[in-house]
Amino acid sequence: MKEIRVGIFGAGRGADISYDQHMAGGKIVALCDFHKGRREDAVRRLAKDKVIDENDFTAYEDFDKFLDHGLDAVVIANYFNEHAPYIIKCFERGIHVLTECISNSTMAEGVELIRAHEKSTSIFMLAENYPQMIFNREMKKICDGGSLGKILYAEGEYNHPTGAADVDFIRRYRYFEKHWRHFSGATYYVTHSLAPLMAASGATPKRVIALPIFSPYEEDYPNACYVGDNSAIITTLNDDDSVFKFVGCSKFGAHGNSYRICGTKGQIENVRGTDKIMLRYNDWNIPEGKEEINFYEPSWNDFDEDKIIKSGHGGADYPVARMFLNCVRENKQPLHPYDLHSAVTMSSVAILGFRSMLEKGVPYDIPDFHREEDRVKWENDRLSPFYGPDGSAPTLPCCSRPDYKPSEHQLELYRNIIKD
Repeated sequence: MKEIRVGIFGAGRGADISYDQHMAGGKIVALCDFHKGRREDAVRRLAKDKVIDENDFTAYEDFDKFLDHGLDAVVIANYFNEHAPYIIKCFERGIHVLTECISNSTMAEGVELIRAHEKSTSIFMLAENYPQMIFNREMKKICDGGSLGKILYAEGEYNHPTGAADVDFIRRYRYFEKHWRHFSGATYYVTHSLAPLMAASGATPKRVIALPIFSPYEEDYPNACYVGDNSAIITTLNDDDSVFKFVGCSKFGAHGNSYRICGTKGQIENVRGTDKIMLRYNDWNIPEGKEEINFYEPSWNDFDEDKIIKSGHGGADYPVARMFLNCVRENKQPLHPYDLHSAVTMSSVAILGFRSMLEKGVPYDIPDFHREEDRVKWENDRLSPFYGPDGSAPTLPCCSRPDYKPSEHQLELYRNIIKD
């Protein structure tokens, strides 16, 4: 089997992904991160756990020098809103790419990604892991089996509230005041709720509307976030006439992920807060071997189960790594929803859904970047709620109430945490 030399860009999430790339047969030979302390910590951890061979491994600060290392593939796991320029550099060198979500944070970047990829020999895959959670794999299996009939409607929630006492989360994920998480509009972190619906149903969003739920952090919460929206409720009309309703990264209720898919003959959902499945049919459409109500825990049914149960996000990380390396070995692009057009579509849902939210639910059509006329329409659109990598200011408000900002008391509590 051909050795695949993998480089990791981003010492935080990227270091975690290294374990699964290693288990799936990739050879981790280089890591790049501008932050010296995080870079050195990642190298120590990976060496200790024998994920890397210190005699055939180099850590870099400079991305271009990192790409000169002789890499077959790169995992893009830098800041959430800064993936696209680095993906394009890989495309220009024919290096294969597995990128964290989202693929692009502006519409213009989406156009640039598609155009660059068409000139490249690179494999591209979105590193979206939630469709590979055990209950979402089961939902796709049931949908593929056809017993639900035509899929008409689906719901997805990625719910991730944090408490004021969770100082470790703040130090790890919001460790400076202009961090992207402090300016990420409520629709942006969308793939964990949307991708499982696309994977199970096969549908692709074509139109989006969104509405905010404004509910900022309590006064005693250590906070530097300029987004006062707790959540956004997003609805899409899809290419098969089905409808999805889902969220970005929400903070209401209890922590967890939940999904529900409804067809003409039945429905399937995971029981909130568990891996269990509730599969229900109408009493006149019960398939042979099933009951009207089927309540059960799904099984992995995977020859790599021993590796899956060692990996993160409930086992979902390893199948993504395996899928990517298999695509590289077989020189084939991944299928929907992991391919580049699906990734750019999900990013467009995030970006244009945010504009819909700012405009109190005005609908936006999702472009099809297979079409040159759609590319031309969006090729110069760089509006963004994020600070640029060069420190340039946002060009959109990041909250449905543009005048919202954290209080001085919240900022003081936050600053005391990150300075420790």
